Amino acid sequence: MRLAQTILFVADVPRMQAFYGGLLGLPLLDASPSFVRLDAGGSALALHAIPPGIAGPIATPPVARDDTVLKLAFHVDDLDAARRSLRDAGVIMREPRRFGDVAFCDGLDPEGNVFQITTR
Repeated sequence: MRLAQTILFVADVPRMQAFYGGLLGLPLLDASPSFVRLDAGGSALALHAIPPGIAGPIATPPVARDDTVLKLAFHVDDLDAARRSLRDAGVIMREPRRFGDVAFCDGLDPEGNVFQITTR
């Protein structure tokens, strides 16, 4: 068995596609107005619309959703350069941390989901 796809339920599919597809560079696999699949390098990241009555308001700037049990982590070769690029694009990025040879840094997507960039 292998992980084929991760589904992230989102309030604003186009905005989240622009973030994960445009800013983080995940290529588009297929799309409809309420469901987008992006190539996450060996598996897919699917963005699935939450019905408007369930989604609730999304704060701008985003408020961290630290109460979730899932964090998407993306490999980068140069953590400091990737963090700087994301911050320059207006993404909220936390301070980097290091554990031996591994470096990682959490950030917030436009809906407040915590994601990570890592050299792991």
